[in-house]
Amino acid sequence: MKYKGLQVTALLLAVIIVISCKTHFETAKSDYQASFSNVNLEHGKNLAFSICAGCHYNQGLKKFAGNPIHDVPSIAGTVYSANLTHSKTNGLTVKYTDAQLRYLLKTGIAKDGRFMSYMLRPNMADEDIDNIIVYLRSNDAAVRSADTTIGLTRYSLIGKIYLGFKAAPAPYKEGIKRPSDNVPLALGRYLVDNIGCYHCHSKSLKSLNSISPEQTKGYLAGGAIFKGEQGTDIAASNITPDKNTGIGNYSKEEFSRALKDGQAPNRKLKAPMEKFEYLSDKEVNAIYAYLMTVPAKYHVVKHL
Repeated sequence: MKYKGLQVTALLLAVIIVISCKTHFETAKSDYQASFSNVNLEHGKNLAFSICAGCHYNQGLKKFAGNPIHDVPSIAGTVYSANLTHSKTNGLTVKYTDAQLRYLLKTGIAKDGRFMSYMLRPNMADEDIDNIIVYLRSNDAAVRSADTTIGLTRYSLIGKIYLGFKAAPAPYKEGIKRPSDNVPLALGRYLVDNIGCYHCHSKSLKSLNSISPEQTKGYLAGGAIFKGEQGTDIAASNITPDKNTGIGNYSKEEFSRALKDGQAPNRKLKAPMEKFEYLSDKEVNAIYAYLMTVPAKYHVVKHL
């Protein structure tokens, strides 16, 4: 019996070592620094509220102080999004250089080498990442210090094992350009990727392809399940242009109201779907133009 106990202990240690190796990677090496200007700051704020706020903006505090992530199964542990304010005790950004933040956003790799599977935006333009970092370093009210601890992330052994097997950092790519506002289809595709529309509106968060989003299972056809208000399950909508189960019958104006005001033609949208009030009309129209070009998929999603 003692021998079997030692075998089990040895096996667990081996698993932990393998997990540790698979979830720790090479970190940022550059001396990059973001440039500052008033124009960049405003654009950075718009990007932060459109891309980061869904997880990191705490509605009660009105700051990027972090939130509990309810969609992680309890068996995997407890997960909280990071505090992005200037808090010296709890803030993530004050502990990172600009180069480390940029590397984290592009690859999903934190400054200590840990892989964060929900962070990466490998296809985001360099200028947009610069602008987000400029905003996070600014004196805007939403990023001023919030020393309140929302919670600490603690993965269970099962959670660590899962992350170990799913660990797949994105390559660090530089020189990516943001499409022009005058090329709506390219801009729309870029925004669907980097705002993260396809994250929620595909089959599952577990099967995202961050490098080639169109190869994600059930791309934009909906069905992923999230925790809504009072813990109820919410299924993400089909946003392909299918006329029976998707948004093929939405006018440009109806789509804009749904995205910016949370009001679809036949129902009010529910959390965790947020209102994308910081997107410009050109950006909203570009997203609509792109979505109308993706393959229509018949997929009935039941809305509770």
